[in-house]
Amino acid sequence: MPIYEYRCPEGHTFERFQSMTAPAPEKCDVCGAAPLEIVLFPVAIHYKGSGFYSTDYGKGKQKDGAGESKPAETKSDSKPAETKPKPASTSSE
Repeated sequence: MPIYEYRCPEGHTFERFQSMTAPAPEKCDVCGAAPLEIVLFPVAIHYKGSGFYSTDYGKGKQKDGAGESKPAETKSDSKPAETKPKPASTSSE
């Protein structure tokens, strides 16, 4: 059974060990004020290892040649760009 924490309008907080189907308390255990609100806490998540993204959704190895593609050209495979010499600038001073 979970433990629930409640807060009253006066600022008191208290915990209740009750089942999930049990109704919420109607008044504060300390001062009797109402209405109560449940206090929520964030869930603790711990990422361990080399990282969540890289281990679960990374590019990884491809299976059975699926998704084979043509290898990309490297600079040594491509032709160098031809450059034309620029005309000398003439200035009249």
